[in-house]
Amino acid sequence: MDPLIGDLTTLREFRTSDLEDYLAIVSDDRVTSWMSFDSRDRPAAEKALTAIIERAAQEDRPDYLLAVTRRDDDSVVGFARLGPTGVKAAHLGYAIHADHWGRGYATDVSRVMLRLAFGTLGKHRVSAAIGPENEASIAVVKRLGFTYEGRIRHHVFTNGDWRDSLLYSLLESEFPNR
Repeated sequence: MDPLIGDLTTLREFRTSDLEDYLAIVSDDRVTSWMSFDSRDRPAAEKALTAIIERAAQEDRPDYLLAVTRRDDDSVVGFARLGPTGVKAAHLGYAIHADHWGRGYATDVSRVMLRLAFGTLGKHRVSAAIGPENEASIAVVKRLGFTYEGRIRHHVFTNGDWRDSLLYSLLESEFPNR
């Protein structure tokens, strides 16, 4: 797949050489406290990265988990995922390294992933499930026009406890950049 270009970021396929950058993200509690998984050590990160690369190589790939880089640097500063959730539907997820928060990368990445979902992939609906305390991610989806649908109780088990998620969605007809 060719890289996807946003205003601030580029999304590309992961490579094995991205391990150190990927590990820096998935081992950081500041980042993973918002994710659906606990922080990962090197062996777990290496295993996860290998699986991401293998899934991307499948002819009928199950998801799109892409590396996020800045436009001026090929180092990985985050990742974004579109995963299947039903008929013509996908779930959006993303993570940006904590050292790069507050620069608009999550919004840019999400907009690029929505163009992929509603354009190339022909999806009708994209959803996002966000922890109730994750005000920054809630602001991202609201900025992009997502609609709040409700609370999913005890949706994710992470960091030793159950966490609720707030569910947001965007329909193809609601996305202005389609």
